[in-house]
Amino acid sequence: MTLEPSLLTIAYLVAAVLFILSLRGLSSQETARSGNTMGMIGMAIAVAATLSNSSLSAYGITIAAIAVGGIIGFLLAMRVAMTAMPELVALLHSFVGLAAVLVGIAAHLSHHGGNVESIEIYVDIAIGSITLTGSIIAFLKLRGSVGGNPLLLPGRHVLNLGAVAATAVLGVLFVKAGSVSESMTYLYLMIAITGALGMHLVLAIGGADMPVVVSMLNSYSGWTASAAGFMLGNDLLIVTGALVGSSGAILSYIMCRAMNRSILSVIFGGFGAKPAAKSSTPAGEQVELEVVEISCAGAVDALLRAKSVVVVPGYGLAVARAQHAVREMTEILEHEGVKVRFAIHPVAGRLPGHMNVLLAEAKVPYSVVLEMDEINPDLPETDVVMVIGANDIVNPAAQTDESSPIYGMPVLEVWKSKVAIVMKRGRAAGYAGIDNPLFYEPHTRMLFGDALESMNEIVGGLRTKAKAKAKAA
Repeated sequence: MTLEPSLLTIAYLVAAVLFILSLRGLSSQETARSGNTMGMIGMAIAVAATLSNSSLSAYGITIAAIAVGGIIGFLLAMRVAMTAMPELVALLHSFVGLAAVLVGIAAHLSHHGGNVESIEIYVDIAIGSITLTGSIIAFLKLRGSVGGNPLLLPGRHVLNLGAVAATAVLGVLFVKAGSVSESMTYLYLMIAITGALGMHLVLAIGGADMPVVVSMLNSYSGWTASAAGFMLGNDLLIVTGALVGSSGAILSYIMCRAMNRSILSVIFGGFGAKPAAKSSTPAGEQVELEVVEISCAGAVDALLRAKSVVVVPGYGLAVARAQHAVREMTEILEHEGVKVRFAIHPVAGRLPGHMNVLLAEAKVPYSVVLEMDEINPDLPETDVVMVIGANDIVNPAAQTDESSPIYGMPVLEVWKSKVAIVMKRGRAAGYAGIDNPLFYEPHTRMLFGDALESMNEIVGGLRTKAKAKAKAA
């Protein structure tokens, strides 16, 4: 069955509307499931309509490619752990870039035509190449194969501008080339330059800014798809790519504001950023500070004495997969009359919304999950704050130490609570690689160990004392 062009346009329009409604649904935790559903229905309509296009002839190869890709995607989605979700997203972005490069080359070899078509192909391949290599570096950084420290080469901005200028010059030569072989030479040179540019842009970004990088790569992949739509004359690709590109750019901007970062500083690895002030304390006068530890039993007593508790989840919670134990703790405390809420920092974890997804997976009610701006005013009146595997997002140096790399970044002010229990595997620094003065505050108690094991012990202790209390009553 084939669709007439008018019916194909209508099918694409319906799919585009569903994609818009999907984005709207994903803006809230309560409507995220329906948003995902609408997005899947829209994509099913788009694929079915494309397969029904009268211009499509290689059905066997197309269906085989969809089947192989679908199986690989299904296996990846089923096997990936929540802790590996950020790196999987980065890897998927690289597939979009690779597809753009390959499709662009194929389109140029098959339809070597006018200047407008050549420009569309060139732009699509350039954006795709940057997305491909940048996403691969982001994947390696998030996986830990590449260090989180930024690679700040001397004259890096000049190198970036030089790469952009060389890309533009090669574009002119590509369009004016007299033969396919000559144009392919310029195209391969451009792919090498833009590939190196994509790698350099992400390598120059520090580990603390990686959630923004993932969001920006999402935007790049959208613009890549939109450029491919112009190249292939596909209206749905243009609209869908623009939706993804613009939404990713807006999310990146919002996250940069939440981190008190310039978006140019993040994208270009320090461009426009002010240098950090030097520490006023000489190196020889550093004071060796000590932490006060607490046991799981002590944490149980503190929680049962509290009237209000705030839980701050971080990447360590994701690594330990302790979200279900945290939900059990929440249920027991609420049964004992303790008010429990969750505080979410915009860049907690390694991916935008990472902690929200974890808590939703554990069926934590959305009503008790609050954003940083909502919960910060209540922290001075909070009896106990439990920080589970978070570090940089609760670091008071962001407000007090001008020499800190995260100075000016809005953080959860947990040190203002009456007691802060910080759960960490060890004494290592956070993802940004800096020490946290919170650990040495007089009202802070450190609970070292695996988050899941500690949470299970705390839940067991709470359950035992709750049963004893009920029996005595």
